[in-house]
Amino acid sequence: MRYESIADIYSANQKFRDEFAATVSGISPDEATALPEGEKWNIQQIVEHVSIVGSGISQICAKLLAGAREGNIPSDGSFKLSANFGERAAAIADTKVEAPERVHPTGEVSIGQALATLAAATEAFALLRPDLESYDLSAHTFPHPFFGPLNAGEWLVMAGLHEHRHAAQIERLLAKVRG
Repeated sequence: MRYESIADIYSANQKFRDEFAATVSGISPDEATALPEGEKWNIQQIVEHVSIVGSGISQICAKLLAGAREGNIPSDGSFKLSANFGERAAAIADTKVEAPERVHPTGEVSIGQALATLAAATEAFALLRPDLESYDLSAHTFPHPFFGPLNAGEWLVMAGLHEHRHAAQIERLLAKVRG
């Protein structure tokens, strides 16, 4: 996907959120907690993980944005992914990645609760948008465990791609569960 502006990222992320919501709608409690053979997490745990990561990314973006505000370098809202991001995204596309311990699900959060947490993160992202479009984001980064240093715009892209990736994973698990 090409991102030429912060607005493009928000548009893509809305599409990914809608896709994620559609994927988890209609999943029964039994389906949500079923663990097919060979799988590490069930659907409920994956949704919880996505909510943990979404909340974390919104906090990272807010922190990076605070640094960009202090730098006070204006932006026209345009955006360009780093070459490293594109290379790493291609490398990870079909690879199973182990999530860091800090974003592992507890298994005690329902899909509804996790979706509420994800909605709160979405609202936090919405509140950040005017400033993300107004300030140069390139000088402030925070490390991702696989991608390395990312700026706030790249973290925002990561939020959408993460939901997209896990929506596909949930669809595969659901197919196994419904067999």
